Amino acid sequence: MGGESTTRTAPRSGGGTSSGPVGSRTGQRLSGLVVALGLALFLGGFGWAALVYRPYTVPTSSMSPTIEGGSRVLAQKVDGDEVRRGDVVVFSDKEWVSNALVVKRVVAVGGDTVACCTEGKLTVNGKQIEEPYLPEGSLAEIQDFPTVKVPEGRLFLLGDERQGSLDSTAHLTDAAQGTVARSAVEARVDAVVYPWKGMLKSPTGFEALGTLSRPGPLRTILWMIVGGTVLIFGGAAYGPIAKRISARRPRRPQPEPAGAR
Repeated sequence: MGGESTTRTAPRSGGGTSSGPVGSRTGQRLSGLVVALGLALFLGGFGWAALVYRPYTVPTSSMSPTIEGGSRVLAQKVDGDEVRRGDVVVFSDKEWVSNALVVKRVVAVGGDTVACCTEGKLTVNGKQIEEPYLPEGSLAEIQDFPTVKVPEGRLFLLGDERQGSLDSTAHLTDAAQGTVARSAVEARVDAVVYPWKGMLKSPTGFEALGTLSRPGPLRTILWMIVGGTVLIFGGAAYGPIAKRISARRPRRPQPEPAGAR
């Protein structure tokens, strides 16, 4: 009786995805989602900034040291009715400078009585104002001026460098006593971006007189842009990093197919 031999064939491997990081469809999808989210944040931040902010160059040093001459600032577009004491604003007034924008600090609003000086400090409605933004060692009384009653709907503005600033005190003989209409305001300065000094400090010396303006959304916008950039590069780097990790892993030996003996 002759012997019989049997032949066993190895089972065919079924289709599927690799379990490694490079071949993982889930990993690739997550990478794509991360990049898409990053792009949304990045472009959304720039789009938001374009709608809300305008860049301006401050040509003089009248706002020094807060804003040095030649600095580039970002100013939030606001309605004149939103302006509060202590704000640094961009405005246009033909009585001051024809066809040019001016940057000054609002120290009094309609209905206020402003004067200089009491014990070397600016006074508004009889209250002495702490002004830490003035140049070190500077006294407000350098820009001495008589008492002014600010008409309703108007603003009284000074430069932080009181000695050389052509501000409301330089226009006291005008019919409006150096004041500017609220409607002349185009924007409120939020930050000095070149050379970088960041967000302007809150003018806390005016808190006793009323509510201060809230900072604009610039911080949120910057976080959106930075966060979006990180996500874009992080998601895009997934593929190369995964390949390197996969290449360094030792390959498992493949089992030999069972054959006839």
